[in-house]
Amino acid sequence: MRILVTGGGGFLGTSIIKELIKNPTYVVTNFSRHTYSHLEDIAVPTIKGDLRIKSDVDRALSFGFDAIFHVAALAGVWGKYQDFFDINYLGTKNLLESAKANGITKFIYTSTPSVVFNKEDLLGVNESTPYASKFLNAYSETKTMAEKLVLEMNDHQSFLTCAIRPHLIWGPGDPHLFPRIIQKGKLGKLRIVGDGENLVDIIYVENAAKAHVMAFHHLSPQSPVCGQAYFVGQERPVNLWNFINQILNTVKIESVSKSIDVSSAYRIGWFLEKLYKGLGINRPEPPMTRFVALNLGKSHYFSHDKAKRDFGYAPEISIEEGLKRTFAYREYIKE
Repeated sequence: MRILVTGGGGFLGTSIIKELIKNPTYVVTNFSRHTYSHLEDIAVPTIKGDLRIKSDVDRALSFGFDAIFHVAALAGVWGKYQDFFDINYLGTKNLLESAKANGITKFIYTSTPSVVFNKEDLLGVNESTPYASKFLNAYSETKTMAEKLVLEMNDHQSFLTCAIRPHLIWGPGDPHLFPRIIQKGKLGKLRIVGDGENLVDIIYVENAAKAHVMAFHHLSPQSPVCGQAYFVGQERPVNLWNFINQILNTVKIESVSKSIDVSSAYRIGWFLEKLYKGLGINRPEPPMTRFVALNLGKSHYFSHDKAKRDFGYAPEISIEEGLKRTFAYREYIKE
């Protein structure tokens, strides 16, 4: 079976590729704008191209693939709406249309729980939770648009799709979550938002990768996986601020102790968004946004029962083991 992974050079994409190539019958190729030496080292070639350019996508898919893992996306809490729209929605649309035209039968999409995040706590909710009615950033909005399209394109027979919603992915080599926490901790720029008791879902990168591959293995005509979205996470939610302090303490950085209430953080985020927008500042992002304030101060964890029922998902690597593996990775050790 020939499989294309978009964004295979990234953190999650690489982990999915490593999981796929454990099966010697799978021939895996990456599609992205850049080549990656760490993929070349494991004999995974890259087709260079841009998801936003339909001809690039058509050319890539003309090589003949059976399945696509669409992992590539523009992530972030700030930036030009058009950039998020073009990559996250238009890029997905281009890929879906070309996949159908080229007879590709399976399409696994990496989504996000942000598609259902409004302003309130999400306490163990399941996939019946409706999409958010109002979005606080372009990332959440455009990922929602893309997920809807992916699931709508499923026909239960010749074109089978599903969406996986991992939350706060971390692990060895994580380029986003842990480095961001550690950097802000070093600078003393972290504040507990709210009462410090909010619970959140997290997921170790290998567990997230295996969830994608397990869903792929169960994606067959008339399967319950067809046209469905799935929350996936660890064996339990964590107290966000205890988890953050655990990360900081491991690299010998003082715990976060100062706090700000959610309403104040939200107002600061609103003001800074207005200021940055008025000044036309797209980079760097504001030090606080409304979305970040709510994500830091609210609970957001999910039921994983549907993924367990439909394709047997369960985290193989525990939080404790994942942290041990992550901090064995030299990048995170403070000399």
